[in-house]
Amino acid sequence: MSDLGDFTGLDDDAEGSEQDPVESTVGEYNETVESESTEPAFDSFEATPAGTDRGIGVLSAGTGLQIHEDERETQLRAYVTAQNRTDVRIGTYLLADYPDAERLFCRISGLEYSQEYRADDATEIHARRAMRTDGIDEEDFKLMASLDPVAVLYEDDGETKRRMTDRVPKPETVVSVAQDKDDIKTGLKIPGDGVFLGHLSVGGQKVRTAATPDTIDYRLKDDYESGDPLVFRHTLIAGGTGSGKTHGAKNILRQYLAADRAYPIGSGDDRTVRPAVVQFDPQDEYAQMHDDGAYDDAFARQLDSEGIAHGGHDDTLVFVPKVGNATYAASHHRAEQLEFTIPFSMVHANPWLIAGSGLNDNQYNALVSVLLPRFRQEYGRKGTYQQFRSFMDDPALKEELDETGQVHEATFDAISRRARGFGDVFDQDARPITDLISQFVSPGQLTVVPTYHLTESRSAETVVLALSSLLVDEKLSNDPTYERIKETPLIVGMDEAHNFLTDADTVQAKKVIGKFTDAAKQGRKERLGLFLITQDPQDIADAVFKQINTTIVLNLGDEDAISAVNIPSTLESRVPYMEKGEMVVYSPDNSEPVELIGLPYCLTRHGRDS
Repeated sequence: MSDLGDFTGLDDDAEGSEQDPVESTVGEYNETVESESTEPAFDSFEATPAGTDRGIGVLSAGTGLQIHEDERETQLRAYVTAQNRTDVRIGTYLLADYPDAERLFCRISGLEYSQEYRADDATEIHARRAMRTDGIDEEDFKLMASLDPVAVLYEDDGETKRRMTDRVPKPETVVSVAQDKDDIKTGLKIPGDGVFLGHLSVGGQKVRTAATPDTIDYRLKDDYESGDPLVFRHTLIAGGTGSGKTHGAKNILRQYLAADRAYPIGSGDDRTVRPAVVQFDPQDEYAQMHDDGAYDDAFARQLDSEGIAHGGHDDTLVFVPKVGNATYAASHHRAEQLEFTIPFSMVHANPWLIAGSGLNDNQYNALVSVLLPRFRQEYGRKGTYQQFRSFMDDPALKEELDETGQVHEATFDAISRRARGFGDVFDQDARPITDLISQFVSPGQLTVVPTYHLTESRSAETVVLALSSLLVDEKLSNDPTYERIKETPLIVGMDEAHNFLTDADTVQAKKVIGKFTDAAKQGRKERLGLFLITQDPQDIADAVFKQINTTIVLNLGDEDAISAVNIPSTLESRVPYMEKGEMVVYSPDNSEPVELIGLPYCLTRHGRDS
């Protein structure tokens, strides 16, 4: 046998040679292997009995076949036959039968080529031969799929049900791609009915079935028979710029505004009330939900067939905050507008509204315990911001409070300085929001509060926090001032939520986080849902974040942001590579963690040129 280590000149044609050196060497090697082998060589991979292959391969016990309580000890692998290898993907859902008609529902978590069938030490020869041909003979290799068991499926009175994986399937059990919609939904614990979010996907490709339509619709629980509606257990949408988060948020909110969407308002009460949506909008995009989306009749019929609400929502009202000389232009939508102002009287219930410049605890206590009660005593509860400024400019008052030991003069001066700068926010030339509650919150209505026209961030922040606090306070109160808010199921949407619900050391931040944490904890009982949208989820206070039940993650490029959303590591690695509209949904009380693809069109108008 010739020296296999000498390959000089293989790339050149040897003049007068009758046989390629590689072919000659390979031939000699194969003859030697065949003469030494005690195993018969396969002439082909034909199998008996004759018939059509089922599935994509079989379970392999070559390295063990084990289901274990500790998922790290679970070992489940399948051999994928050559003709099926181009079709399998990480994340593909599979079924493997048990002898008694139960089925193991699992997903592919890894793919690898294993050792060659004809193990040898002639790797160089095989590599060079492959380089001189159109490809390799894939049947010389094993493609092994690592599987993660998800659930055991079984039939109970004609209904498909699921339970935890508690038994191991037999070796060489055929594994098939799951293609039945009921099997897949049951296996992933996806509700049959509810609020539509998107279609199930694997690696950016929709999961297809044999049904019509052939996609798997993903829905959130939305009734009290299958558990609390998840809207009242709060939702977070996280995605970077250009990921499609506003497009997706509009499509989801449109489902909550559907004409047949309603919730009981209290225990023992048979009445149901449609939810009101109040959306705070820093980029002036949500008022467009009043108008129809840009899609054709065929797509509309498809939406109707899947029970997806679509089209502009006529009952949309834009509440425009009057702040200083700022003007709001609305050429990009046709929704009705109503101007309002924040009355200074709201500060009595939420003193931290004028603590935005960073009052410390001592100063805040002086404001709450001494100055505001004294101001109410002199001017009544409807005293204006300008009257408060005059009140704080009184040197006699400062001297009196200092001499009596109630408020030190330095503390008084600090409060006076930090309470300035709100002259453009409070008591402007418009109707107070407290006089417009019946228009602000109305069953079935979308109320949009734009702040894009407010150039000063502190003004926008004060408006958003004043209104959201009003809603939360009334929802949580046992003695509400406004029954309309208390008795209406309410979804509070907050875009760029990281700007308002961030952890900080200021008095204002602490009070805001405390209020929204309480709202999140009691939302289920009070029919109050938070719908938060952000590109910086890591900046949202943990106390609020921990109350979020449904997390929808679109493309994020920042590692800190990806880590903050706290989704399973198997899906976390996909987030930076997701295309626009692709998303991961992590909602433990609704389903297994899954990938989805949102609708290609916005169900309402979206974009200033659409």
